[in-house]
Amino acid sequence: MSAFPNSASMRVVAPAAATVRSAAAQRDMTYHLHPSSNLAAVQTEGPLVISRGDGVYVIDEHGRRYIEGMAGLWCAGLGFSERRLAEAAHRQMLELPFYHSFSGKVPEISTLLAEQIMAVAPEGLARVFFANSGSEANDSAAKLVWYYNNALGRTAKKKIISRKRAYHGVTVASGSMTGLAFAHTDWDLPAARMLHTSTPHYWRGARPGESEDAYSARLADELEALIQAEGPDTIGGFIAEPVMGAGGVIIPPAGYFERVQQVLARHDILFIADEVICGFGRTGQMFGSQTFGIRPDILTCAKMLTSGYQPMSAMMVTPRIFEALLHQSEKLGVFGHGFTYSGHPVPAAVALETLAIYRERDILGHVRSMTPHLQDGLRALGEHPLVGEARGVGLIGALELVRDKRDRSSFDGKAGVGAKVVANAQRRGAIVRSLPGDIIAFSPPLIIQPHEIRELLDAVKGALDDTWAQTRNL
Repeated sequence: MSAFPNSASMRVVAPAAATVRSAAAQRDMTYHLHPSSNLAAVQTEGPLVISRGDGVYVIDEHGRRYIEGMAGLWCAGLGFSERRLAEAAHRQMLELPFYHSFSGKVPEISTLLAEQIMAVAPEGLARVFFANSGSEANDSAAKLVWYYNNALGRTAKKKIISRKRAYHGVTVASGSMTGLAFAHTDWDLPAARMLHTSTPHYWRGARPGESEDAYSARLADELEALIQAEGPDTIGGFIAEPVMGAGGVIIPPAGYFERVQQVLARHDILFIADEVICGFGRTGQMFGSQTFGIRPDILTCAKMLTSGYQPMSAMMVTPRIFEALLHQSEKLGVFGHGFTYSGHPVPAAVALETLAIYRERDILGHVRSMTPHLQDGLRALGEHPLVGEARGVGLIGALELVRDKRDRSSFDGKAGVGAKVVANAQRRGAIVRSLPGDIIAFSPPLIIQPHEIRELLDAVKGALDDTWAQTRNL
């Protein structure tokens, strides 16, 4: 049971952070450079130190429990205490703790994983390359677009089109494909060859009276115009998340991917499906590409491949691409890309066990059965005076906060309204995430149960009430 109240009528309880900094928090503030954080706020407020996991809950150093509404970072599909994954890692550490896949060698377990991944991959994909993170997988995909077109003698066909508000990682290439300001400002990004087209957010972007299909057609025309302006012979790839994650949990409007793929096919432009968040069940099918009718040339995935228990990612390609790589590596003497830990045996063992659990426990069926509980609950929260739009699919969703529901106007970003909701939810025992634009994201572990969804949504309802009382005059 949670140590926090979950009734929407309850007000904010005592803050989770201790008044006196713990030794662990103080050490963190002294030595740790936090990723993707407001560093000044961490130095002022200190971190929330998490010590243990228990199913869909995490427990801080003081023993307080929080229902984890984001599965960590969209990744802990099997929750935070799946013993089978720990045992799989332990067995592999004892048998073969490390080996590589360079120069024609390979850990046996990595080949087993490659076979299992291809068994569940979307139709048309044939080979898999392993890396360590979503950023690395997407970085590899960008390089592959360049290498592939060089192999075909199309040396100008190198630009990659992404979308505004997309998130594809933070390496130089993946950070350039990302379409969010925090990944670019003062990082000297985006790099050359990276372009961005519009975000397919119907609620924000559609014209009065414009249907979803008409909106999708307009965005496809805009993409075509960008390609023509740049020159079709200069565009090598297009990258998209089936559901845009960190950019706001944007669900594609009707007809969007069908029309986009028609444009790409006309100009022989490779489609990279970034399944780092959607892959392995988040949308109710194994991959978001299957949910939205995407036929990728390249597919990247990570996160729920190992349920977040070990760092691992993958990039899959079609036979057409593999044949070009094969001939080019024969010509050059080597396929000159890879990482020391590509196909590392320990995360490979964890990934194999993760896939086995997904299959044995029918996790996809469970996600589909839980979907109405989450999506209906989010739509109910959409009636709150702070919420402009509630949206989602499967076990991923978002609430977009507005200053005025009538004109959909946003709060001044400096007011930090989304951050207030997150802080208030945390005080009520729930962890959710604020995304740019005051958007509250939800991506709970795939194993979540109906009563736990209710607990999560009740805590967020209370947090919205708390925040409304704090901000209604802004």
